[in-house]
Amino acid sequence: LVIESMGADWQLSTCCGTEETVFCCLFAGYFAINLALWKTALLKPMKLIAVFIHEMGHATACWWTGGKVEAIEVYNNEGGVTKYRGGSRCLIIPAGYVGGAFWGGVFVTLSGDRIASTVAASLFIVAMIVSLRFSPNKVLVMLTVGFTAVTALFIFLDWFVFSPLLQYVILYYGVFIGSFSVYDIYDDLITRTVEGSDAHACHQLIPCCLPRCVGVQFIIVALLFQGLGVWFALVWMTST
Repeated sequence: LVIESMGADWQLSTCCGTEETVFCCLFAGYFAINLALWKTALLKPMKLIAVFIHEMGHATACWWTGGKVEAIEVYNNEGGVTKYRGGSRCLIIPAGYVGGAFWGGVFVTLSGDRIASTVAASLFIVAMIVSLRFSPNKVLVMLTVGFTAVTALFIFLDWFVFSPLLQYVILYYGVFIGSFSVYDIYDDLITRTVEGSDAHACHQLIPCCLPRCVGVQFIIVALLFQGLGVWFALVWMTST
């Protein structure tokens, strides 16, 4: 899975062949489809998954900084909450938006290879199952059962029936999670200031950081992760 630094085409001088062209077209196509269907019920499950990734970002930062996660919940109104004790608040608070954007970029990158896509899908399934240990609400339980089954099915189909398939699924996950992160940041932190949001919490923790300023920083990071995800995926494909 590792691209040897000497063999990596970091400048994409040999791009783009058929595989890379399909990847770019799918990335643009997925983005366009999401945009067209954004306000429809069809994308509701994916929006809730993006919220789950956001909450897992908080939970992961809590674990890494020595805190204890007590509950992870996702609500049908596309909100969520991670209840925790201890840990470093200055790292836990931004880990939701930033973590969602990061994993969106990672999924886009890993979609460039079959084995890497399988690893990404497996990590996704493990994360959903792990969340069941932390007092999940009914919505999260239903999400976990549904997306675990669907993602596992795609893994099976890719390895035993038809390939490539899983790479396209993981790419869609990455594009959607990244797009949702950008939209969520723009809607919650830039166009308006929502009391109780992560940016508002950052402002309370560090008064000189105004919520909208925090939102602008978050959205730059989110866009950067998506751009890096595309670039790393293309480097991976052209180098292997």
